[in-house]
Amino acid sequence: MLAQAPVHAGIRYLEAPAEQVPLESQTVDLITVSLAFHWFDRSRFLPEAHRLLRAGGALVIYSNGFLGRMNDNPDFERWHRERYLTRYPTPPRNNQPFTDEDASRYGFTFSGRESYTNEIAFSAEQLACYLMTQSNVIAAVEQGSESPEAVYSWLLDSVSPLFRATTATFPFGGEIWYLRKRT
Repeated sequence: MLAQAPVHAGIRYLEAPAEQVPLESQTVDLITVSLAFHWFDRSRFLPEAHRLLRAGGALVIYSNGFLGRMNDNPDFERWHRERYLTRYPTPPRNNQPFTDEDASRYGFTFSGRESYTNEIAFSAEQLACYLMTQSNVIAAVEQGSESPEAVYSWLLDSVSPLFRATTATFPFGGEIWYLRKRT
């Protein structure tokens, strides 16, 4: 991602673990976390976010996940559950709820929560490419159990028969949590 980031005089990019950011305390107005909170060590990240934020600063955590369904063919859900997730199981992650009490324990209050859904149209090739980016496929490739080319070929061969047209529509969904640092 950093290699693809645009160069701009007013932007400084930094690579660091979320639990240990090399910035001065109380120098940040906004921290956003996109599709990553479930990978963090919450007991270390939340105090670090609290340390970094100025008084009244905001922490926004959001996700957007593939729901494993195809609007145009209900058989896709079974394929996703029985074939895809069996072959490429989801790696362990922290999917525990994040409550008002959790936020308060780390010096935050919820100022809002939203749930949303959106839909994306994919061709079979685009869906196979998208599925290649999921952590379960990446884990299988990194473990050496399959090559990226073999995974892509299997994905394309197995999803293509589920498409009733050139493209199909897939629902995604997520949540946005708006938190404020208590002063």
